[in-house]
Amino acid sequence: MTFHFLTLFPSAFGSVLSASLLGKAAEKGLVRYNVHDIRAHAKDKHRTADETPYGGGEGMLIKADVLYAAWKTVLPVPGPRARTILLSPQGPRFDAAKAKELAKYDEIVFVCGHYEGVDERFIEHCVDEELSIGDYVLTGGELPAMVVADAVARWVPGVVGKEGSVAKDSLEGGLLKYPQYTRPAEFEGRKVPDVLTSGNHGEIEKWRRNQSIERTKRKRPDLYAEWTKANETKKRGGRDG
Repeated sequence: MTFHFLTLFPSAFGSVLSASLLGKAAEKGLVRYNVHDIRAHAKDKHRTADETPYGGGEGMLIKADVLYAAWKTVLPVPGPRARTILLSPQGPRFDAAKAKELAKYDEIVFVCGHYEGVDERFIEHCVDEELSIGDYVLTGGELPAMVVADAVARWVPGVVGKEGSVAKDSLEGGLLKYPQYTRPAEFEGRKVPDVLTSGNHGEIEKWRRNQSIERTKRKRPDLYAEWTKANETKKRGGRDG
């Protein structure tokens, strides 16, 4: 899979994309990261990529023609295996299901907005979808783009070492992950739950499942409500079938 980043600030990406699993995945050839400087496609000597909005208002907008020229060098002939995403607080909230869905594409182009945003004509002509990582405003789309890329890359086969570990992450199946422990067996008077050292794998799995449910109910009642509703729907479907 190839991730493209269209940005006014290319230097923002190096340290993140070269570190940890993302860096190792690139070294193995499982993913590729291409960072494209939008300003390189400006026509004037000052490399102007932004302008004041028509009708007045605060701030600056990224110019449609300059951004389009950058985008065309990345996807000269867009196809069904490519996806262009604008990071924007106006998009639906990014989640685990969307990460899994996006991992099916061969190429993803992230458009990193800045200032007051992007000329609407570019969005209408080139953007497949807008995504938000939360209901707040950041200085630009670079950080959200890296967040989405990180989450998507984990679903690319081979990126995460142990088979099945991604499927057991928090939020998979609609629940938070169960609590986990490692050595030492006792820390500051707190012991590892006995069930985890019992060797009874059936009981361990049962305990983990119950802990996931209880943890989700306590920490994320919104997720718990959705999970409960989905389970009730499944049960009704099973009875009806």
